[in-house]
Order: sequence, then C-alpha cells, then structure tokens
Amino acid sequence: MGTYVLIHGGFHDGSAWNTVVARLEKRGHTALAPTLTGRGKNVDPTVGLDQCSQSVVEHILTRDLTAVVLVGHSVGATVICKVAEAIPERIRRLVFYAGVVPRDGESIYDGYPPALRLIADQQFADSSDGTITVPFEIWRDSFMSDAAPDLASWAYQYLWPEPCRTFQDRVDLRKFHALQTPRTFLLGADDCTMPGGWHPQMTGRVGQFRLVQMPGGHELMFSNPHGLADNLIDAAED
Repeated sequence: MGTYVLIHGGFHDGSAWNTVVARLEKRGHTALAPTLTGRGKNVDPTVGLDQCSQSVVEHILTRDLTAVVLVGHSVGATVICKVAEAIPERIRRLVFYAGVVPRDGESIYDGYPPALRLIADQQFADSSDGTITVPFEIWRDSFMSDAAPDLASWAYQYLWPEPCRTFQDRVDLRKFHALQTPRTFLLGADDCTMPGGWHPQMTGRVGQFRLVQMPGGHELMFSNPHGLADNLIDAAED
C-alpha cells in the first residue's frame, strides 16, 4: 500500500484533508496532511514558500518516509516541486491536484491570467498586515461552484488568511524540471477558478505528466472527499 503526504493549498491548513486522509487509511494506505509552517492558525506573513517547502522536507525526513506519493493542491503544487528537488530519492510520484505552478523564475502571481491578477492586485493593495483572504462570494461561486451554498458556507469557516508572499515569491524551478520523478495532474472537470482553463495552460508547466480527470471543482476535499481520495489512488499508479 502507498504512503501519501497531502499538501494543502492557499488559505487552508492540513485539516482540509481530514476526510480524504480517513478514506485513504480505510483503503489501507498511510496518509499524512501536515500544515505548512507559517500557515493556518499560526499564519506568519514573513514566511515564504522556501520555508513552507522545508517544513515538508523535515516532516518526511523525521518520519523516515520513503516511496512517498506527494500531493499538492492548488498553490501547494509549487511547494511539492521544491520538496521533490530537495529529497527526490524519497518521492515515488508527484500528484498535482488543480496544481498552480509558476514558470521558472516567476512567482505564482506572475503566471496568473489577467482576470486573476486584477483581483490579486486589489487584495494586495488593501492588505494591512501582509495577508489576504478569499471573499465569500468568490469562494462560493468559483472555488466551490460544484457545491450547495450551505456546504460552501460550512467549508468557508475553515479558511485562514494567506501571506501575500505565497503569491509574490519568485521560484527557481530549474532543478525540478531536470528531475525524472513521475508526475500526475489531477483535475476536477468543473473547476472554474482558472480563467482560460487548466489544461494546457497550467498542466503544461510541470513537464511530462499523466492526466487524470474527475467530476467536480477546485475544493473536492470538501465537496467530494471520498471521490477525491479514490482518484488520488488512481493518480498514484505507476
């Protein structure tokens, strides 16, 4: 059976994966979902992506995990790229679930289409503490477009402010692109958070990959966690 390390996206913490973890464990796998350093209830706007990535490296090394299926959701996909650079010998496969990955030398923000950049520009300008939040209307209508309004409202209470640095830090991915680590891109077919679509706009940034698609949107850990877990197992197959 497999060992899964699940990395949350922006505005989340590790608890977003709780039901997915339980499903993976029920199917006989080991699953861990750490909260990135400086994120969640301990949000720290000075903590950048390099420190987030290092916290995952330490999580894997201190538990002596090997043959890891490393899953990154949304901007967590950028984190798993850097983790794979640091400890490629411990990673069996990378799975990018709705993964947001910048081009080499750019920030996540740099790679956004114009519509998303306009939203981000306003949020950065309005921020007084170096963090931003997801407006509920965007969460309901875009992030959880496949969910009933009451489920979107319930899930919204589990979000946290996210440091602006997550989106502004430039990322060197030269080592990542030289890796031979197998990778899969998992997409919700109804995910409308990326104007212009995910494939090939975002999928094309991770090198050679296998594409797995399932019904649903950007936050399947809330709207269909069992289905997400089952598709992660499929995505991890060699």
